Amino acid sequence: MTTRQTRREFLRMAALTTASLGLPGLARAQANKKSPNVVIIFLDDSGWADFRPFAKPDYPTPNVARLAREGCRFNNFYVPQAVCSASRAALMTGCVPGRTRVFGAHGPKARGLDPKFATMGEMLKKRGYQTAIFGKWHLGDQPDTRPPARGFDESCGLMYSNDMWEFHPENPEHWGKFPLQYWDNGTVTIERVTKKHQPMLTTWYTEHAVDFIGRNKDNPFFLYVPHSMPHVPLFVSEKFKDKSGAGLYGDVMMEIDWSVGQIMKALKANGVEDNTMVIFTSDNGPWISYGNHAGKTPFREAKGTSFDGGARSACIMKYPGQIKAGTASNKTLCSIDILPTVAHLTGADLPANPIDGKNVWDLIASKPGAKNPQVYYPFTIGSRFEGIISGDGRWKLHVPHRYRTLVKPAHDGAAGKYRQAEIGLSLFDMKNDPYETTNVLEKYPKVATRMKELAEGHRRKFFSKS
Repeated sequence: MTTRQTRREFLRMAALTTASLGLPGLARAQANKKSPNVVIIFLDDSGWADFRPFAKPDYPTPNVARLAREGCRFNNFYVPQAVCSASRAALMTGCVPGRTRVFGAHGPKARGLDPKFATMGEMLKKRGYQTAIFGKWHLGDQPDTRPPARGFDESCGLMYSNDMWEFHPENPEHWGKFPLQYWDNGTVTIERVTKKHQPMLTTWYTEHAVDFIGRNKDNPFFLYVPHSMPHVPLFVSEKFKDKSGAGLYGDVMMEIDWSVGQIMKALKANGVEDNTMVIFTSDNGPWISYGNHAGKTPFREAKGTSFDGGARSACIMKYPGQIKAGTASNKTLCSIDILPTVAHLTGADLPANPIDGKNVWDLIASKPGAKNPQVYYPFTIGSRFEGIISGDGRWKLHVPHRYRTLVKPAHDGAAGKYRQAEIGLSLFDMKNDPYETTNVLEKYPKVATRMKELAEGHRRKFFSKS
């Protein structure tokens, strides 16, 4: 027996011993089962208040509500930039936008995420996982930056947002030069996505996800479902058209809720529910200029800003036996922490490139005395650094910056009007003022000094040459 075989046998026997001793927690689960599956459902522009149990929308969302009953609702989950591509790059790499230089929303034929930054798909593929993405990629539209080259065995969907087509009312001229295409496993299967195809996107992504689960029930798998909806333009299939009684947005959200239900049913039917971690969240807050075609958030501002209306997303995580069912957490987390946490759960090696996220499993599992290992999380919009929030979520500092604020929303698919506003150096007590209304910079000078030092350190590290 070789040294490697001897070590492998020792680890196997140690795991069996742990199980036989009846030790609780993750060690016993991993001793008795194969590596856990990972499912991430990532919405586009969904508001924090779009689903029960976070709020009470005017349409039913029973499957998301059930997911929360079976898992934990995280009320303070952030993304480092409230814009499409930047948010997705942070999730997939565990890196802040300042490191990857993925800012804003990339258009057709964009280079996207530099391959030197490993994705979660690549990380888990090396671990022996079957990997798939069904939905909106938006991390590069070149041969070496599309999903098949970035660690995904299977893929289908759009390379960028569904509004980047010739039919958008405010379509930049260059978008019209490139028809919106639908890809399937590295091949274009619909050369020109039209209004005939858009209503089927949610259904197609869901059907692929359910099929993938069924075919891989005996293999560890990573399933990433980044829905195109509810990003405008809104479309819904016939099975949910006019079903919500709350307009097209309600119909779209009911269909997304149905999709969540189909995925959860597939996990249960294939006997893998108990060994699967499910994460449900959104890339950022709602695009409120679209009025009745946009979601809702109780927090200040919305998508495209570093206020909580943009950067705080509703989040639910479920992992039977590991995450206590029917719970809610006010601990502060960020999407950059998902990759290292998944690496911890699956036994995958972290990417060789530097990452900014931390393993926050103890926080997610609500272990007694668990504290966030992150000192702070940064916020950017485009290539502009705008502020930080402390790792415990108590304090949020905005450095001086301009931001867009809504003047008048539009309706039925048209875009409203913004104006530019400014915020000076501001400190907010998020525990007592989650809506960022009162600047307490002078009231807490020591906190302000510490937060300014952290912000300046981040700016020097990532933006001094910008």
